[in-house]
Amino acid sequence: MAGYRKLGRTSSQRKALIRNQVTALINNGKIVTTEAKAKEIRKVAEGLIAMAVKERDNFETVTVTAKVARKDKDGKRVKEVVDGKKVSVFDEVEKTVKKDKPSRLHARRQMLKVLYTVTEVPADAAGKKKNTKEVDLVDKLFTEIAPKYADRNGGYTRIVKIGQRKGDAAMEVLLELI
Repeated sequence: MAGYRKLGRTSSQRKALIRNQVTALINNGKIVTTEAKAKEIRKVAEGLIAMAVKERDNFETVTVTAKVARKDKDGKRVKEVVDGKKVSVFDEVEKTVKKDKPSRLHARRQMLKVLYTVTEVPADAAGKKKNTKEVDLVDKLFTEIAPKYADRNGGYTRIVKIGQRKGDAAMEVLLELI
């Protein structure tokens, strides 16, 4: 007997489907899917959340100096002429950065193996590439989701049955983060 559901797909299609659904679940907080898919997605999602809960405080803050380009009021780089060439002007700025310890870095890389990159498009600029931004789902797992579940030992998701789908009578469920 198999240790997982095959979902009527080849292994590469199944892996892509599960990665896509887990990414959508973590990004949106809930998804609607079939019962069999939800049970498979739940396994992967709960593993990622458990990893994030375990490693959420495993970092140190470090102060670093970084060179940042000076910008004018319009947000464009300030340039000056040096030896007949235009060169950007840089200022040194001190920043505090979170530096992952090795086990948290490993957990981050394991999560990146599963999660796809998500590009968020604002509703007012739909179809325009200029205002899009990438959502860091791994950071969202560590900063937003893990603290919420810090005192729980598993059971981070809930499956609620909605009813049968009209086309093929497959049981549809709502899979959500509790």
